Amino acid sequence: MSSTASGKNGTWRNWGGNVAARPARQVEPASVEELAAAVRRAREDGLKVKAVGTGHSFTSIAATDGVLIRPQLLTGIRTIDRDSMTVTVEAGTPLKRLNAALAREGLSLTNMGDIMEQTVSGATSTGTHGTGRLSGSIAAQIKGLELVTADGSVLTCSEKENPEVFAAARIGLGALGVVTAITFAVEPLFLLTAREEPMPFERVVAEFDQLWAENEHFEFYWFPHTGNTNTKRNNRSAGPEQPVGQLAGWFEDEFLSNGVFQVAQWVGRTVPAAIPAIARISSKALSARTYTDIPYKVFTSPRRVRFVEMEYAVPRAALVTVLRELRTMVDRSGLRVSFPVEVRTAPADDITLSTASGRDSAYVAVHMFRGTPYQAYFTAAERIFTAHEGRPHWGKVHTRNAEYFARVYPRFGEFTALRDRLDPDRLFQNDYLRRVLGA
Repeated sequence: MSSTASGKNGTWRNWGGNVAARPARQVEPASVEELAAAVRRAREDGLKVKAVGTGHSFTSIAATDGVLIRPQLLTGIRTIDRDSMTVTVEAGTPLKRLNAALAREGLSLTNMGDIMEQTVSGATSTGTHGTGRLSGSIAAQIKGLELVTADGSVLTCSEKENPEVFAAARIGLGALGVVTAITFAVEPLFLLTAREEPMPFERVVAEFDQLWAENEHFEFYWFPHTGNTNTKRNNRSAGPEQPVGQLAGWFEDEFLSNGVFQVAQWVGRTVPAAIPAIARISSKALSARTYTDIPYKVFTSPRRVRFVEMEYAVPRAALVTVLRELRTMVDRSGLRVSFPVEVRTAPADDITLSTASGRDSAYVAVHMFRGTPYQAYFTAAERIFTAHEGRPHWGKVHTRNAEYFARVYPRFGEFTALRDRLDPDRLFQNDYLRRVLGA
């Protein structure tokens, strides 16, 4: 089901169900020219413009009461350049379609996040990332961008062409223009071996630096109210391919991770006191397993249980302290947390408002089942993250504003100055951008 499905009477809702908007009109351009014309017309009509992907952001970053641009018709691969090892795709292409199309061509992105429902432009504009010792977010793999700016003109940028726009627009928050195409670096298709295994929280925390250093992609999930984690190490492999068996895959990925987990969430929402017991069972349900497959089948997994999420990037050196503080807070708070806490890493990159801009980062994500009150938990977690100069994911719940971002992003002023130049009249403004970038 498409998570952008509009509700009744033109209301748009996001995947998490926590954001709704009623745009004056919705446009589905079939070409860059049509999109540019829609931008010019909105401007003439005095309406703001926002483009929306599949609504996987938990913030109101795409919400507007003006013109909502839906990129469903701007999909597919434009060109594959095997000499420069790049692929150019239309902005509305869902990551899952890009991944499958690249695999058929014997190609792959180097790294990706853990879901692939989003459009390429939505995912990159908000800084979507996976985990990696040397490889960064999806946006860090961008080699070129095409966007329609506020005056309706088409601007292309790369390291060589309009480099100051390229530095910012790779994670542009929809503030600089509407992205229409993206050129990604790709590489020949390769195999990854995933090793998933439970590990005590204390051991992961004690050995974190070593686990990070020894693996190309290391991540783990800690189950609050328990001393248990589930770790995942992905490393390149010479093969042979050994995918997860269909029955085992269904049991682990569908039945346990989506089916039973969904039921456990329902029980937890109805009887919060049962959550610690459920957490102890859940954290032991997944057994160790090893499998080898092409990248997108290892990096990504289906997420059918709906939730709301907050995620912060903290300096990697601060991660262990942050996790210990988070655990202490949960233990002392009386909160009942039914969703695991996800931990990933990314190397420093050179994108102006990337959460990993200029510093090696670790990501800590807290989740709550959709429909359960999350404010108390998220507020307490956010207090810990911000004490360590954390940077929130642009597409996930947070309460930070421009004043805070000017402190934690050394190049924040560079971004706002570029926005003043490209969108002086704030055609692409909405309430969220007003808060995070300033008026």
